[in-house]
Amino acid sequence: MATQAGKQPGTETSMADRAKWFAVIALVVGGIVGNWWFGEINVFYRALALVAMAVLAGFILFQTEKGRNLWVLMRDARSEVRRVIWPTRQETLQTTLIVIVLILVFALILWALDSLLTWIVQMLIG
Repeated sequence: MATQAGKQPGTETSMADRAKWFAVIALVVGGIVGNWWFGEINVFYRALALVAMAVLAGFILFQTEKGRNLWVLMRDARSEVRRVIWPTRQETLQTTLIVIVLILVFALILWALDSLLTWIVQMLIG
């Protein structure tokens, strides 16, 4: 099967996907404009409408090829997170303490360097 120059096979977007993306963009823009346009309506109802539009936009988004790929990526990431060996509470506290101490040490070094350079400049200027 011949492809256009410079395009990878399988990167073509179908017309149905383009229409779905247009619908998602229209829902997002419509939500933003509608929230501004109907600013005098109760915030609860506007938020409810925005959530409904976001859910609908997400549903349409996950019907596209890229949306399905995103869903697979999220599912795979979730399974990877389950396999991670998380540090214990003691390891977390020790690492945090080391970071805080190093931040303080470098802050003191920078303060001393700044004071020294300020003293040198004051001596040169007078």
